[in-house]
Amino acid sequence: MTLHIYLSGEIHTDWRDQIVKGATDLDVAFTGPVTDHAASDDCGVAILGQEPDKFWHDHKGAKLNAIRTRHGIETADIVVVRFGDQYKQWNAAFDAGYAAALGKSLIVMHGPDHQHALKEVDAAALAVVQTPQQVVDVLAYVLNGSLPAGQG
Repeated sequence: MTLHIYLSGEIHTDWRDQIVKGATDLDVAFTGPVTDHAASDDCGVAILGQEPDKFWHDHKGAKLNAIRTRHGIETADIVVVRFGDQYKQWNAAFDAGYAAALGKSLIVMHGPDHQHALKEVDAAALAVVQTPQQVVDVLAYVLNGSLPAGQG
């Protein structure tokens, strides 16, 4: 059974690469947003035409990115949402809420500093983790019933 995993959230670190690398022996397929920040910000004006107002520039990009995001979340079996330490990721919170509203299995990843701020998001998740390896371990357990080495 191939699990389709959508990796949402913070784009400034290599957490996605760590999960993909750690899951090479698992029957999973990964998708996610465009992680090239400039391309994501400018896709709307690059495809649909320039905008003199920054609001409309961002609006066009957000709508095009939403096509990809909605499809990825709607077709995923599991949605992983990472909240990083450096930036406020309102889009990540929105993605987590959208996934929860669709009844998707949700894994939320963040450090202890975000515990209070994300308590409602965490309450909607089926797992709250701090590391990419914990995501891999959750996926291995869900797929194979196997625990991490040295556990159980």
